[in-house]
Amino acid sequence: MARGGARRWMASERIAFRLLEERGYKILETHKRVIIDGVEVGEVDAVAEGPDGQLYVVEVKAGRLDVHGVRQVYSNAVLLDARPLVVCKGFADESARVLAEKLGVEVIELEDIFLVDAEELEDIVYGAVMEAVAEAARLLLDPSIRVKPEQVELLRAVAEAPTIAEAASMLGKSVREVAGVLEWLRRLTPLARRGYRGARLAAAILLQRSRLQALLDSLGSSAERIEALLGRLGV
Repeated sequence: MARGGARRWMASERIAFRLLEERGYKILETHKRVIIDGVEVGEVDAVAEGPDGQLYVVEVKAGRLDVHGVRQVYSNAVLLDARPLVVCKGFADESARVLAEKLGVEVIELEDIFLVDAEELEDIVYGAVMEAVAEAARLLLDPSIRVKPEQVELLRAVAEAPTIAEAASMLGKSVREVAGVLEWLRRLTPLARRGYRGARLAAAILLQRSRLQALLDSLGSSAERIEALLGRLGV
């Protein structure tokens, strides 16, 4: 996907999620991986709880929904035991509409201008940046987060390696073992739920936190030693 197309799709996704929330849907997870027998076979844009209490697999299309898109969201919904829902600009043709009705795929149609409005896009970009900055600050400063010494090497590999395979090679581990680290990162922060690039960013921030943590621990120990020495000197 071209860079401009990718930005347009991300804008469509955020607008679509906001629209769903306004209609009573609760976004439970974004970029949910579809895994069968430990193997990733796909990804859905979101999993949401509807106002009716039902679980929905949500796909967002920056353009129009075609037959392939209908089949894709239906298959993922079956695998995740949820109902299929698509937010898009309408159907590409009558075949897509008929198939969606036959398979029970719910479709929320949006006007073209709604998904590409410049002011909306500006608000979305600003909101996304602020969310990322706030989350980075949380990872650095939240006292409940502790990076264990044995996690540092794993985080460094993820932060430095451009692919999960290269991270596994650096560590001398299998891709499956490294995937366990990525799963821990996804549970810890939404930054890591936006693909491997997001996981690398989260790992890099946590590495900085571990360095700050080690520095503070060292300063604390030094202060205690100085205090003990002054006590012995009667100062």
